[in-house]
Amino acid sequence: MTPPPAAAARLDSISMPAPEKKQQARRAPARVDHPFKGIALILLSTVFLGCSDVTAKYLSTSLPSIEITWIRFLTFTLLFTPVMLPASPLYAMRTKRPGLHVMRGAALLGSSLFFITGLGFLPIAEASATGFVAPLFVTALSIVFLGEKVGMRRWLATALGLIGVLIILRPGTSAFHPAAFFPLVSAACWAGTLILTRMMSGREAVVTTMAYSSLTGLAILTAIVPFVWVTPSWTAIALGIFIGVASTAGQWIVVLAYRYGDASVLAPFSYSQLLWVSILGFFIFGEVPSIWTIIGAAFIVASGLYIAHRERVRRAQLLVLEERSPNA
Repeated sequence: MTPPPAAAARLDSISMPAPEKKQQARRAPARVDHPFKGIALILLSTVFLGCSDVTAKYLSTSLPSIEITWIRFLTFTLLFTPVMLPASPLYAMRTKRPGLHVMRGAALLGSSLFFITGLGFLPIAEASATGFVAPLFVTALSIVFLGEKVGMRRWLATALGLIGVLIILRPGTSAFHPAAFFPLVSAACWAGTLILTRMMSGREAVVTTMAYSSLTGLAILTAIVPFVWVTPSWTAIALGIFIGVASTAGQWIVVLAYRYGDASVLAPFSYSQLLWVSILGFFIFGEVPSIWTIIGAAFIVASGLYIAHRERVRRAQLLVLEERSPNA
């Protein structure tokens, strides 16, 4: 349901609608001077995101995944209501890219819905580890939609992550569960969300993007939730609201964290989310991650860390080229 913090960090790229050169000048000192603050925020975000995922799995035993996701997006929308009111000084609904916002909201909805659906059938550690392959999908999609060039080393890292997925899922064996495709599709949808975020980078504020995403998801879910509606108990409603608050807070904390540290520094700590969900999964559901899940997760984490490192190197090279350009 919730994206890996390492991937969610890219939301920070649209936090200010200022020109990119001004953004870089404003953010760089913070990333250099406050890495420990960034690490602390990342660790805090993984607690929120992990608790959100565990609660969603618990709630999936009594409510359909569509209804859980609807409650989550309803809470998401209510939290951003102040920036949607025209009379508000925080009004953030002005945009020249409504189509991209709607597409991003639909992709974010798909990520949440497919992940929650998978949680109803899979151990939470397995679903979460599989969901961490989103950066791999971003690597592939960035070639098509952003025209980026991906070197051999990043492709090898992507292949390593895919090997990790195969180790976890073990297709062709009795351990394979068809529901394993749900977190994979969720990761693909989240990758699409990130690609659309990059396409609006430097042009749209975070609050604008998140507000439109919440409205889009809520509108789509409101149209289909009556077909699967199960009257929830007050406890289920409270848990659904908690999911919405925790996941929204977790994503926002990630955005803040990446203003104080570079991805190559913070990414290792973002994977602590796998530890939290494994611990909570054991105490709440009695689930013990299999050795295959642990090995596969190690491959995926190693792949994600290396991709984050290569992106840092690529950004540094681009900055050097820009500084040398006579038109810069």
